[in-house]
Amino acid sequence: MIEVEVVFALPDKATVLSVELPKGSTAEEAVLKSGIVDKCPEIDMKNLTLGIWNRTCKLDTELKAGDRVEIYRPLIADPKEARRKRAEKAKEEGRANKITGAKVKSDDPRVC
Repeated sequence: MIEVEVVFALPDKATVLSVELPKGSTAEEAVLKSGIVDKCPEIDMKNLTLGIWNRTCKLDTELKAGDRVEIYRPLIADPKEARRKRAEKAKEEGRANKITGAKVKSDDPRVC
């Protein structure tokens, strides 16, 4: 038998449960056996994204003793799209060169 932790975090709280499983158990089995889905109804078992110690993994990844299985929430914004919008805003505000995107140098000696 091995012991692992199953974790699900929201912005204001985290749920951490320990579960004992037979050797050869998978990350998905740990989530199901832990009962965390009953305690956290926000978890969508149909679109489950898991990780072990901050590295994403497949549902059928075999666990080792001491692993921490993390249940990830879906992203609310596409990181590439958010970065593109920030860059466009900087160009519009004059904080970035409109052609190269590089920071605009200031004549003010207090600004680097």
